[in-house]
Amino acid sequence: MKREKWLLKNTRSLSGKTVAVTGTTGGIGKELCCYLAQLGANLILLDRNPNLSQAFSQELKCKFPNIDIKCINVNLEDFDSVKAATESLKKENIDIFIHNAGAYSIPRKTCKTGFDNVFQINFLSPYYIIRQLLPQLSSKNGRVVAVSSIAHNYSKIDAQDIDFKTRKKSSLVYGNAKRFLTFSLFELFEKEKNVSLSIAHPGISFTKITNHYPKLIFALIKHPMKLIFMKPKKACLSVLKGVFTPCGYHCWIGPRLFDIWGIPKLKKLNTCTKSESNVIGKIADKIYNDLLNSLEE
Repeated sequence: MKREKWLLKNTRSLSGKTVAVTGTTGGIGKELCCYLAQLGANLILLDRNPNLSQAFSQELKCKFPNIDIKCINVNLEDFDSVKAATESLKKENIDIFIHNAGAYSIPRKTCKTGFDNVFQINFLSPYYIIRQLLPQLSSKNGRVVAVSSIAHNYSKIDAQDIDFKTRKKSSLVYGNAKRFLTFSLFELFEKEKNVSLSIAHPGISFTKITNHYPKLIFALIKHPMKLIFMKPKKACLSVLKGVFTPCGYHCWIGPRLFDIWGIPKLKKLNTCTKSESNVIGKIADKIYNDLLNSLEE
């Protein structure tokens, strides 16, 4: 199916709507914002690098002069930055919040919250932002779209090592964080009446997040990767579909073929039991409440 035909069938005008998106300076985030702007949405760009964010904002304004665009600086590794960005978001009239930002193989460290930085970037920070925005989104019958990954199925939770601080394999650490994000949100939204949830995954795409291999190996594989995997412009369609298609409990939107390639399709997830999902939800709730208590001290 050609992309324009797919857009006509699966999207509609977002004129008058405000969409906040994290991680807009990478491949999937940039392409997603271009589609959102094309549909008439006003945008709030949440990024770590203010210079790249502002440059992208100007680029979008040149292409789509009739929409409003704001930039908010946020470093998901730094909880003070996350809290400040969240407070700024509360002042905006947001209809849809999309968490797209993520980090895979990066230098590991323990954040001020006490959690591993990969866990904080991919789970704790977006979970905090989403919970803080729920009252505001509820008043708008809004939508949350969270980007997951097939990596969530690489590992099971470990109550003795919640953030996988002791693990070294990047796929396990990243997968654990995505598992927490995915299923904690399913549990959080199971009884939510006014705000809908979509969990989306773009499959495998050639983006900055794949640029973690040793330089020599990356030089050898980058061109085959570009040929084999979907380009960000197509991969982000799963996330875009999430803006218009809510997911039921333990359902997600992703590439039709083997979860890695093809046009988006709503599918049932069979990668986590109800009991494990409940445990993840309870752990996430405790982490969130402990964090709030620490902020009040």
